[in-house]
Amino acid sequence: MATSRERYLQQLDFQSADPKWVRAYAFVWPETGARWEKEGYVGPELGWHGEGLPQRFRLDELLRVDPWYGPVPEFKEEIIEEDDRTKLYINHEGILMREFKQHTDTSMPQFVKFPVESPEDFEKLAKERLTLNAEERFPQIWKDEVAAGKLYGVAGAANITAAAAPSPNAETDVAPETSTVPVDEQPRMCWADRWGGFFGSLRNMLGVQNLCLAFYDQPSLVERMMEERADRIIEITNEVLKYTSFEVFWYWEDMAYRHDSLIDPKMFRKFSLKHYRRVNDWLQSRGIKHIGLDSDGNVTKLIPVWLDAGVNQLFPFEVQSDMDVVKVRKEYGHDLTLVGGIDKRALVPGGEVMRKEVDRVMPVVEDGGYIPELDHSVPPDVSWPNFCEYVEYLKFRLGRG
Repeated sequence: MATSRERYLQQLDFQSADPKWVRAYAFVWPETGARWEKEGYVGPELGWHGEGLPQRFRLDELLRVDPWYGPVPEFKEEIIEEDDRTKLYINHEGILMREFKQHTDTSMPQFVKFPVESPEDFEKLAKERLTLNAEERFPQIWKDEVAAGKLYGVAGAANITAAAAPSPNAETDVAPETSTVPVDEQPRMCWADRWGGFFGSLRNMLGVQNLCLAFYDQPSLVERMMEERADRIIEITNEVLKYTSFEVFWYWEDMAYRHDSLIDPKMFRKFSLKHYRRVNDWLQSRGIKHIGLDSDGNVTKLIPVWLDAGVNQLFPFEVQSDMDVVKVRKEYGHDLTLVGGIDKRALVPGGEVMRKEVDRVMPVVEDGGYIPELDHSVPPDVSWPNFCEYVEYLKFRLGRG
């Protein structure tokens, strides 16, 4: 039988994979995980990016090999003021923000001030915290975990953590088949999370409103910031390749809301296309064929920009933002591979509602070039029994159950 890595590539290359490659991937909010444990979840410790779920359900796994692409050294968290309900603090990315002390994962913070307000601010940040700085950006723990196939990242160098493998002798669990798969037989991805892109990373430094205005008022600053990001993405990723190979690279942008792009796609194309193209040409020259991008919201008008730039995979296709993998496949055919696209909201009622939603994307599964997954985070109104029901039905439809 083909290895997990071989089946993953077969599926992305629109070839027949037997069995079909699938993982029980989902962003799991801490509140969701807490609910699931009360409702009977037993298995490996759950991580924010769904770590533990592939082993729990005996499915495939896409190993993460990415380092932190953001500020190194990170900013020291500093509380400026606080009361009983909120705290105002500087986070690890240098953003001054106010957030609730409780329910931080189910509420939006207030962004008060960003680290870049002028060209001088940016040059200082770039010099002090955005260089390669390989010793800090690639600590020994990263090298060890990449070699062992245990790395997963969660938006920050300080959060590089080994995924604890479940014990085959645990009284409440069984040995997952993925735990016995040799590391070199599993596919790997390098995801430049939060700082690998030409809108998302600039937004982290300037803020959404300031960034959108800067395209008009400070175009030379925007150009300089994009140039620096392209340089660093190539430099950092080149360092990654000294220690491991990987099958897919992902950008992170999050540059759309429910109905449209946060910026005129024509304006974004004008500034970003050459920078994407430079990075993507370099990635392809290193044998990295699959180049993906993560952006929430309705990205319909941005897809042509990314395709022209050499991006050929997108995630997550949020259904509540009117993204539909069936329609996208009809429009773009095999030029674009798709990940996500199953409406997470269907898991709240579960049952027939959930089954109809999984059935809806099956024509794309059969066409190939698609990894069927939930379209983003699993909120705490999804019960553990309903999530299990969803995974088991998805496995059944894919011939894995």
